[in-house]
Amino acid sequence: MNRSTDLSLPSPEIKALFDRIAPVYDRLNDWLSFGQHRVWKLMTVKWCDPNPGDVALDVCCGSGDLSLLLAKQVGKTGMTIGVDFSPEQLAIARQRALSKSPHFNLKWIEADALNLPFDDNCFDCATMGYGLRNVTDIPRSLQELHRVLKKEAKAAILDFQRPQDPITIAFQQWYLNNIVVPMARNFDLTEEYAYINGSLERFPTGVEQVKLAIDAGFAAATYYPISGGLMGVLVLKKR
Repeated sequence: MNRSTDLSLPSPEIKALFDRIAPVYDRLNDWLSFGQHRVWKLMTVKWCDPNPGDVALDVCCGSGDLSLLLAKQVGKTGMTIGVDFSPEQLAIARQRALSKSPHFNLKWIEADALNLPFDDNCFDCATMGYGLRNVTDIPRSLQELHRVLKKEAKAAILDFQRPQDPITIAFQQWYLNNIVVPMARNFDLTEEYAYINGSLERFPTGVEQVKLAIDAGFAAATYYPISGGLMGVLVLKKR
């Protein structure tokens, strides 16, 4: 499955940021989303259509939420590989897998989403949670995802989204300024979470994401706004 490649991992500064977040990442996600991120992740896994015996990929796996959900769907006869550039996040993912799902076939690999260390046409399905917005080259990331998927395989990408209507935009801005950043400040992570606002402004809209996915080679791409347009899932299918 592995291919020889120059991974060109992100800068030490970017990796260090996500390493610092790792110890409180899950708790902050629970509090900041009022637990709703678990529902969104279940939807994401369902949309990538995993089946027993599949080989599944979770890109930018973080602490392993989507990876563990995928592992349950592909079962003991399948395999799930979680990829992330943060060794601290991967360490937490490994610990969680050992305690919660020791009987599933899970592997964890430190690598860059822009240079996935796998041969072409390896995976039956794939997910990405809150990763596309943070890669330095979104088209390249989508091309890599397309490359490693098997023919007719599906991928589902969950992320924040900048809503389009003024009322929801105002609510999102208020929420980021008055809930997200102050709560992160309690964990001495103000700078780490303050970047979210800027990343949202640069992130392509759902319509733009669909176009980028088609340009990357996917046969079909559908964007599903959720939670009033504050979140979205991009569902892709390879030819």
